[in-house]
Amino acid sequence: MNLQIVLDTLPAFLEGALLTLQITFVSVAIGLVCAVPLAILRVSRNPLIAWPVYGFTFFFRGTPLLVQLFLVYYGAGQFSDSLDAVGLWTFFRDPWFCGVFTLTLNTAAYTVEILRGGIQAVPHGEVEAARAFGMSGTKLYTRIVLPKAGRIALPAYTNEVIFLLQATSLVSLITLMDITGVASRVAARSFAYYELYLTAAVFYLVIVYALQGVFRRLEHRLSGHLRARPDSEGAAAPAAEPAPPTLRG
Repeated sequence: MNLQIVLDTLPAFLEGALLTLQITFVSVAIGLVCAVPLAILRVSRNPLIAWPVYGFTFFFRGTPLLVQLFLVYYGAGQFSDSLDAVGLWTFFRDPWFCGVFTLTLNTAAYTVEILRGGIQAVPHGEVEAARAFGMSGTKLYTRIVLPKAGRIALPAYTNEVIFLLQATSLVSLITLMDITGVASRVAARSFAYYELYLTAAVFYLVIVYALQGVFRRLEHRLSGHLRARPDSEGAAAPAAEPAPPTLRG
């Protein structure tokens, strides 16, 4: 096992890890911002509102991410004149933008369905109680529905963020030097595939473990009402038994 080539490539791997984290966080942030209003539209009883959102999620959840990435990166070139006419070709000829754009749409589609499940799982009694206090519309969603749905959907959303992190390895196919891109480029020259891809796997494991720790702390903080309190803080001391009656002499 050639450890020297791993040591020599560590600076490049660190730069690739920064690019991987950058693409992941940007895609997750924009995807979540887009997914929240789309999830609200998704649970609408009006089919003219709900079905277009369903079509969006159906396409991006039903097709491979690699196909979506190639459609955006290579397919945009067929419309370069039209995109240039509206000033968008500058973005679509950039592989970083194409990678983030595709990953954002993909994670937004999955997040919409995750949030939809969380919204539909909010107890009906809580919603009716909020309406009884005069809440409706935006106030009902921002104060009751979305906070509750977020806590319910957090475990599934954690998995989605981790899956998206792992999916960023596909951007190496459009010339981006992320973790997998660095491993592929160096391995093609040195043929040290085992050492380099094992190093890439270790980098992914470290990042995933850190993400799991962040979400675990967040989930622990949001579910404080479900945790048992220590005896010293919340447990009431048992009541003393009454003393037996004494006889008067």
